[in-house]
Amino acid sequence: MGAELGRIVGIDPGAARIGIAISDDADSIAFPRETVPARGGWADAAGRVREALADEEVELVVVGLPLRLDGTEGEAARRARGLGAALAAALGVEVTYWDERLTTVAAERSLIQMGRRGSKRREVVDQSAATILLQGYLDAKKGGTWKDPSSP
Repeated sequence: MGAELGRIVGIDPGAARIGIAISDDADSIAFPRETVPARGGWADAAGRVREALADEEVELVVVGLPLRLDGTEGEAARRARGLGAALAAALGVEVTYWDERLTTVAAERSLIQMGRRGSKRREVVDQSAATILLQGYLDAKKGGTWKDPSSP
């Protein structure tokens, strides 16, 4: 699947930072890649993601869609979709969205359990959240339970 075409990238779109994760060659395991600043417009942020992935063959980008707890979309989801559109243009690949509710909370808890505190945790929480959301996507694709949140 991924070995012939490229890797799948997970994006955790935060207001201050964008976490990046990447799949292995078999699209089975997600790994944290990098965190880039989210400052500037969507095109600027997408350009920084493109630079971070310059040495990778990217097949698909999975952008975390921060839905509300009731499943509806709010301002954060609108921003994620804006970043997704900019990433599609900057990378020239398909972008899909994945429900990322509570991935940052899960990443924070995991990092705390591993002993990461304060600024050290903030440095990696976004890429950890991107890894969690990408792993969820990869697992769902393998298990046949993936559903695009953009479709009804």
